[in-house]
Amino acid sequence: MSSRSLGLSDSVHGYLLEVMVREPPILTRLRDETQRLKFSTMQISPDQGRFMRWLVGLCGARRCIEVGVFTGYSSLSVALALPADGRIVACDVSEEWTSVARRYFEDAGLAHKLDLRLGPALATLDSLLAQGEKAAFDFAFIDADKENYAAYYERCLELVRTGGLIVVDNTLWGGKVADPSVDDSSTNAIRELNARAVRDPRVDASLISVGDGLLLLRKLA
Repeated sequence: MSSRSLGLSDSVHGYLLEVMVREPPILTRLRDETQRLKFSTMQISPDQGRFMRWLVGLCGARRCIEVGVFTGYSSLSVALALPADGRIVACDVSEEWTSVARRYFEDAGLAHKLDLRLGPALATLDSLLAQGEKAAFDFAFIDADKENYAAYYERCLELVRTGGLIVVDNTLWGGKVADPSVDDSSTNAIRELNARAVRDPRVDASLISVGDGLLLLRKLA
């Protein structure tokens, strides 16, 4: 992940934060705390969080999925944009990191919106499908182990309704996807997903350079 969008200078990044992002204080506190933790680079950038809140509001989302929570900046960003009865099913394997997320959801008065599922995300997504939740969600955010991106993509396509949105993080991967000399499993998995999505007739896909690259998918059928 990236603490700012790729290619932004310090001055442009500062301007973006000051003028356009309007980060809620609870998110600023969470971002500052996370920056002091190990693996702080796993946190999304503030402009990405703002963009995700805008997307959630735009599509009128009430039910959301997140694959990969970390300390909860992205899930809390989404929750802030949901209506009072909105819910987010948040999948992660770490009790340590998600305990921070739980605390900030409590502080924000939004604990009722968080349905945190600890365990392998594929098992959680499969259990949702088995429970009859096909096409029951409006929005999904994927930001976890890259080798499973294709599997998360397929599960979320089943779980999200027609017209709903799926957002996949790290799809520019620090520029590695465009470097032919890079040949590791994570980079190749991201390349393969980007190529798959643009050919997939089930979605309308767009890859944008917000944060570390966001693959935006609108489900068509």
